[in-house]
Amino acid sequence: MAQQAGAVRLRPPQNAVHPRAITMWTTRSAVAYGLVAVVFLGLAAFADGAGTLFVVLAFLTALAGACYAIVVPRWRYRVHRWEVTDDAVYTSSGWLWHQYRVAPMSRIQTVDTMRGPFYQLFKLSAVTVTTASAMGPLRIDGLDEEFARDLVDRLNRVTQATPGDAT
Repeated sequence: MAQQAGAVRLRPPQNAVHPRAITMWTTRSAVAYGLVAVVFLGLAAFADGAGTLFVVLAFLTALAGACYAIVVPRWRYRVHRWEVTDDAVYTSSGWLWHQYRVAPMSRIQTVDTMRGPFYQLFKLSAVTVTTASAMGPLRIDGLDEEFARDLVDRLNRVTQATPGDAT
């Protein structure tokens, strides 16, 4: 079967997110695991007879958090990719099972950015492309904030100029 001219094919995207995303993901993980470890230490101070258990849990949480913060952000940076062409938005994600997704411009309904506290600290943004897909939106996590703003403007211009009803 011959492919139609201009048809969008599923393929691996080419672009990595901004390298600062590694530092943001590492910091966010360390803070989250660190807070849980501190809670366990706080419980150890007030626990009658179970203080040692909470100290062990705090240690194990800190150890797991350190391993996660060292390995996962770097792995995520290597795996997660994105690309925007005139015809579609491509993303890849996943840890053990890689997921490749494509959203044709004619199917895009909304384009949003998200900048939580860690994103703001590291001058990064996440761009979410919503379509009518049952798989949910495509998310590009860890773009430079200025670049993300320009990308959202570009996607809005292209989708408005693309014929179709986005359903």
